[in-house]
Amino acid sequence: MKTSEAKQITGSLSKPSKMPGFAIGLPAKECKTGKKLQQVKGSTCYDCYALKGCYVFKVVQDAQYKRLEAIKHPQWVNAMAVQINSKKTKYFRWHDSGDIQDVEHLLKIFEVCKLSPDVKHWMPTREAWTKEYLDQAPDNLTIRFSMPMVNQEAAESWPNTSTVVTDSKAATCPAPKQDNACNDCRACWDKSIHNIAYAAH
Repeated sequence: MKTSEAKQITGSLSKPSKMPGFAIGLPAKECKTGKKLQQVKGSTCYDCYALKGCYVFKVVQDAQYKRLEAIKHPQWVNAMAVQINSKKTKYFRWHDSGDIQDVEHLLKIFEVCKLSPDVKHWMPTREAWTKEYLDQAPDNLTIRFSMPMVNQEAAESWPNTSTVVTDSKAATCPAPKQDNACNDCRACWDKSIHNIAYAAH
């Protein structure tokens, strides 16, 4: 499959300015758990960044919904792998906006990761049910369960988590101190690091 054909199926990948690689975003309005948390004050989804700024532009919304619909395409797995491999990137983030939709979506992502073995994949999620599938996840995919409430302790029952903290001194993500960029930090992709604490925006 040519890269141009793959892009026609999946939609384009995004290139978050702060990150070392590419990403794919889905509409935050379609998050299963996140949609509920968006209504809960004190949750990490309340005042969601992916529901404001450039994310509200029609062109961005249209692209996100196209990507969401594309997951059903029979060639989506191969097309995603072709796109990711064509970027010659070492790092990929799943869902810089949006989240896993269902089990079928998750298992398809596992297949994409297997078809891009030279790439380290990171997938943050608020979908707790994904824990049942961790033993099926390929080695090059780090799934981080995002704790739903601000200042909530990291769950020890998950191998990899992320938290949001209001005390910037407790944050372990260095981005705010380096112009909101990862620079040489790759902690989010590192399975040996149990929790990443992000400073609340």
